[in-house]
Amino acid sequence: MKAKVYVTLKLGVLDPQGKAIQHAVELLGYEGVADVRQGKYFEIKMADGALGEEDARKAAERMAREVLANPVIEDYRVEIEP
Repeated sequence: MKAKVYVTLKLGVLDPQGKAIQHAVELLGYEGVADVRQGKYFEIKMADGALGEEDARKAAERMAREVLANPVIEDYRVEIEP
């Protein structure tokens, strides 16, 4: 089983790296890009048979909340893949 954790800056938090990426893609000729927000992505492979899907989700959400994301400025989303 695999947990996928997506961590992104909360709306309203300045994202200078996202702005730099947006500027770079505009310089490369890409048009119509209104905004770019950068984030982090984690894949966490759970030990085979160690947890059921619900327990794996709870564990991944706890890891995201306590270790992977800064809850003051970041949001996170967890997906579980069998």
